[in-house]
Amino acid sequence: MKLKRILALAGIVILVGLYLTCLLFALTDHPQKTAVLSASFYATIVIPVLLYVFLFVARLLKKYRNKPEDNASSGHFSSL
Repeated sequence: MKLKRILALAGIVILVGLYLTCLLFALTDHPQKTAVLSASFYATIVIPVLLYVFLFVARLLKKYRNKPEDNASSGHFSSL
């Protein structure tokens, strides 16, 4: 549960930082404001998807670690 909170907080901080940077560049009429706006839109979609994937993989790894090995206890070897 702690991993979820850390990743969620990191995602929120990154997205808020991107939005504030985008707003600052737009208000100051900076030449890079279009690139920052594009990066902000891109990150709005990519960061939550990446966080979801990380949590999904962590959940799968946790289940895999807790699952007992069936093949090792059976004593059967596969022949090539």
